[in-house]
Amino acid sequence: MMVFDVKRPLIPDIAMAAGVSTATVDRVLNRRPGVRNVTLHRVLEAAVKVGYLGEEEVKARLGPVFSKVVFLLPQGTNPYLTGLNTYVRALAPLKVRSHFIESFNPEALVQALRRYGKTSDAVIFMAIEHPKVRQVIDELVNAGKRVVTIISDLPTSNRHAYIGIDNFAAGRTAAKVMGRFCRAPQGKLALVAASRAYRAHMEREMGFLALIEESFPHLTVIGPQEGHDNRDENYHNTCRLLEQHPDIVGIYNVGGSSDGIGRALHESKREEICFIGHRLTPDTRSMLVEGVMDMVITQNPSAIYARAIEVASGEKTDSGAVSMEIYFSENLPIANS
Repeated sequence: MMVFDVKRPLIPDIAMAAGVSTATVDRVLNRRPGVRNVTLHRVLEAAVKVGYLGEEEVKARLGPVFSKVVFLLPQGTNPYLTGLNTYVRALAPLKVRSHFIESFNPEALVQALRRYGKTSDAVIFMAIEHPKVRQVIDELVNAGKRVVTIISDLPTSNRHAYIGIDNFAAGRTAAKVMGRFCRAPQGKLALVAASRAYRAHMEREMGFLALIEESFPHLTVIGPQEGHDNRDENYHNTCRLLEQHPDIVGIYNVGGSSDGIGRALHESKREEICFIGHRLTPDTRSMLVEGVMDMVITQNPSAIYARAIEVASGEKTDSGAVSMEIYFSENLPIANS
């Protein structure tokens, strides 16, 4: 009796049939984020074609029928949020949409939540601290919608989950590093905020102020100066601060659009000032390399997206802290092309 050795198809066979890399196949088979929807389906079709997976296995890989999900992000010059919006639109399945709304405006957020909540199964957004926002969240939850806050939370509402870093700890981390970096026997630290409408920014401020007071009482904190995540506002506010307070030794930007602050430091030739901010973007990356910024605290947009989608689609039901990533000029990750 003859026995034929039938070779089981391997990942390289799928990659060849789909016209993609083996790394992409690995990401699809292990359900990791970062693969375009069209590529995802092409890889799975190739896996069936070469005999690596059966039709039922493909259904299992795709998971449950996807809900209609909408992301609502603040509009402005914040490079991180612009990048997150691009990320969502590039990688999300067809039933996921994203929209920009007017920043720092609770009425605009409430209107958007009501408008898009009616036609969606889940809403993912940056929360604004306001009673009307809490009310509309509760309305959506009572209507059977899933509500997920990202980056900035509203824990006093009935939202299903919050996805983001521990912002109080982030503020304390910034204070610890800045206090160590600033060797002057005394001096001032400037706080720059986007708006106290976002709890994330308030929590970062609180953490920063608490640790400076505990561990570095010789340093005086001034501000916060609100720049509304606008690079031009941050630029002009920083120029004014530097002129009024020549003894500034550090600046902590709890919000975004750090490029405005960096521009002011560069033009004033005050790059010896310790500058710490949030969100690794092309502009903050460049400032780290050039020595204008000293440290960036960030939260990976792909991690936020992946966890938020899991909660929105019902795969997970609990809140989840996203790892806080800290970058200096010496440990920057490879830039995405």
